[in-house]
Amino acid sequence: MQQLFKKIIVFLLTAEARMVLRKYKPKIIAVTGSVGKTSTKDAVFALMSRSGFVRKSEKSFNSELGLPLTILGIPNGWNNPLRWIENLFDGLMLIMFTSRYPDWLVLEVGADRPGDIKSLASWLEVDIAVITRLPEVPVHVEYFESPEAVAEEKAALIDTLKPSGTLVVYADDDRVHSLAAKAHKRGAEVVTFGIFSHSDVRADDFKLVFEEGKEQWPIGMSARLTMGGTSAPLSMLGAIGAHMLLSALAAAAVGQALKRDIIDVLQALQTYVPPPGRMHLIRGMKSTFIIDDSYNSSPAAATAALDTFIFIASRPNPYSQGRKIAVFGDMLELGRHSVEEHRKVGAHAAHTVDLLVTVGFRARDIAQGALDAGFPDAQILQYEDSNMAAEELKNLIQEGDCILVKGSQSTRMERVVEGLMVDPERAHLLLVRQDEEWKKR
Repeated sequence: MQQLFKKIIVFLLTAEARMVLRKYKPKIIAVTGSVGKTSTKDAVFALMSRSGFVRKSEKSFNSELGLPLTILGIPNGWNNPLRWIENLFDGLMLIMFTSRYPDWLVLEVGADRPGDIKSLASWLEVDIAVITRLPEVPVHVEYFESPEAVAEEKAALIDTLKPSGTLVVYADDDRVHSLAAKAHKRGAEVVTFGIFSHSDVRADDFKLVFEEGKEQWPIGMSARLTMGGTSAPLSMLGAIGAHMLLSALAAAAVGQALKRDIIDVLQALQTYVPPPGRMHLIRGMKSTFIIDDSYNSSPAAATAALDTFIFIASRPNPYSQGRKIAVFGDMLELGRHSVEEHRKVGAHAAHTVDLLVTVGFRARDIAQGALDAGFPDAQILQYEDSNMAAEELKNLIQEGDCILVKGSQSTRMERVVEGLMVDPERAHLLLVRQDEEWKKR
């Protein structure tokens, strides 16, 4: 009964969303990929907010339900039937009467199942499509025949492009870069972003940024942005990791597609702060340094997060010599690739960290991968749930430790961060999944 109710709600909301788009004709930027969708969507929103009335997908509203909610500008009704009826009424009012509507929509588009994005091509017309990274083994691959099938599904976003549209792609990923040919066949422009020199928009010279006057606490990172043949400094506060700057680069590429100059782009991106749970910097108890990447996890994202330890160690700072602790929860929706991919992450951790902590049944394979790579058994701790891990780590962490926390959302790794942060009373401001619906779970 609940599934039937959901199908009816999705059908009605989608019908209303289509009518709203036909009536108000907003321009649309759609973002997809297997890594960094939400961060990229937020960065693009920061860019576009300088040019008019803009609406973005809230949080990670990227599903068959989330997209209509964003288009209609209504909240999630969760399990409240009355709230859904009210939502449908609000959508109807938007159609029957003329209201102020956004000039631009920035939509995050996900693909949990085959056909999720392909179905959008029948009714969604996009001005700019952004495709982030498509790693060899992406999240959600469990529900597809192969990783290639996931990439094909994501590439279906190109079919939503208007003939005059633009495709923005991550050029450092050959799988994504190859999609440019498909866009050209549709007559679309292509703008690339990345770290390598062949990208239209790129970054290099990465550095840590410290709190002013205090060379002790890192508050973000900086790089040199190059676009349109011009270079200028780009900074991102609140998060760390070279891969996190890719979201800002994608937004800059959107800016280039819209003929914005580099100064305008940089001024707009000053307001961009990566969303909670994405490589966020949080002060930990005992003068420790937490990298909160607890929003979700995948093999590619876990590997990139571990590489941040290398980045920190290679830059002069108080934490470069401290212990590197990785706290990893299960990575879900990997299907038959699960064991192998967890063990690959463990092998990478073996060459990167001083202490490895795993949470959950699947994460035991991370520990096994580390052991197989020669990591000492005495430096591996394994727990069944995040609360238990947090309690144990409180006694184990030492001054100067750098602690990376990461896992798929069902492992609730934000609870580890909350248990270790110096000011847990601010958890509702700094961490993911702090609303009442999540707190009940």
